[in-house]
Amino acid sequence: MELNDSSTPLSETQTTGYCAVMFADVAGSTKLYDELGDERANAVISQVISMMQASTEAFSGVVIKTIGDEVMCRFDTADDAAKAAIQIQEKLELGLVQGTFVAVRIGFHCGAVIFRDDGDLFGDTVNVAARMAGIAKGRQIILTQAASKELAEPLASKSREFDKIPVKGKAEELRVCELVWEETGVTRMISIDSLNSQLNEELKLMCGDVSKCMTLNSSSIQLGRSAECDLVVNADLASRMHAKISIKRGKFVLADQSTNGTFVMTDDGQESYLRREELVLNGSGTISLGSNANDCARFALITYNINISAK
Repeated sequence: MELNDSSTPLSETQTTGYCAVMFADVAGSTKLYDELGDERANAVISQVISMMQASTEAFSGVVIKTIGDEVMCRFDTADDAAKAAIQIQEKLELGLVQGTFVAVRIGFHCGAVIFRDDGDLFGDTVNVAARMAGIAKGRQIILTQAASKELAEPLASKSREFDKIPVKGKAEELRVCELVWEETGVTRMISIDSLNSQLNEELKLMCGDVSKCMTLNSSSIQLGRSAECDLVVNADLASRMHAKISIKRGKFVLADQSTNGTFVMTDDGQESYLRREELVLNGSGTISLGSNANDCARFALITYNINISAK
């Protein structure tokens, strides 16, 4: 989702500049409210927001605004944004929120922005930063390759190639990276292509009594109401040719082609809604055509699971 229009003309109360823009939000907050109740969940999220604000300010950052369970911040450098992001994840890992597991997803990008007198920012950099947070999962920090190139050591060594994604209005796909904040025994980073060559990945789909399997060497699988589909789903709100799963850059990618959209719910409670959009499938969860999983008939609900093994 675009947050603003980068084509908005400058006024007397606007100036241009360069900075790192970061978004951080609580992953699976809807599930948190369901499990804890409104009062307790709101208290937990407020505590997390306060912690994220403190970490931002600890590294010379400025909190631009909070939007529900999300904060938008700016930093002078990519290093400062990375340090704040890592501190946020480390604090949550240490159990800042007692008795409750909370995961935060973070994304940032560096570039030109337009500053308004009220402190807000807008421009393409802001939209790209929001997109990075949108593709991150809980406990993950995602940044653009452009931001990664601005990192100094030892932070630069923590960044690794993650994916390439299409971006609205851009001819070329955008290269994105992951900032690995957890200490591991890994001493060498390997490329995505090299990793894929060493692994077997299989996607298993199940709808009712029918199952379909797909590997990285398979052709695409079509989902929908039509008898011509590879996996026929008899859902009232499903389109005849509703969605397709294909292989792109060594990943299983779900592409919505429908009128009513496609809902994906991962097993950790993160829900995504696609409308003429694509999503990389990871782990396991459910896919529902035309309505969310709660409103979908059990016989029309697709479960998916990705198994990974060494060759």
